Amino acid sequence: MPIYIALLRGINIGPHKRMKMEKLISTCAACGWADARTCIQSGNVVFKAPKGSPDSLSKKLEAQILADFGFSSDVIVRSREELQEIVAGNSLLRVRAADPQKMHVLFLSSRPEPAAVKKLQALTLAPDQVRVADTEIYFYFPNGVSVSSLWKHSLDKVLGVSCTMRNWNTVTKLHEIAEEMGH
Repeated sequence: MPIYIALLRGINIGPHKRMKMEKLISTCAACGWADARTCIQSGNVVFKAPKGSPDSLSKKLEAQILADFGFSSDVIVRSREELQEIVAGNSLLRVRAADPQKMHVLFLSSRPEPAAVKKLQALTLAPDQVRVADTEIYFYFPNGVSVSSLWKHSLDKVLGVSCTMRNWNTVTKLHEIAEEMGH
């Protein structure tokens, strides 16, 4: 069975939308998926499922989360192969003296309009850097996310699409889990 990675938006941040990862694994099983493994507490799960589009898998998990937890969470799904491309495609890794600990990937539900991308690029001020790649956006925040030029902006509103950000360590860990499951 193909391997997929689901990224949940806005769970386990603050007092609302609390979710135990063991229950998320059960939720994936209720979707008919196998071997679900979570990574940290912020709603990252790697699983095996019958071949399907990431969009259809997202909608299925969103519906099951609503049924199981009583709240909604946007879900963005990528295939193992897509995640391999995302990891390999991080051009910020080639920036001299760039610290991978300060890199993040914004996963988008769909491709944003060109005007929205231009707005995001205009809001990203030095020393922060942004690289747009289809349905992912790579960020480098050398001084940290909380003091970045984008900290006070709602990126889903700027881009006009649902999105969720993960730090580079989490992205590479999810990639490692997906690769282990594939062998």
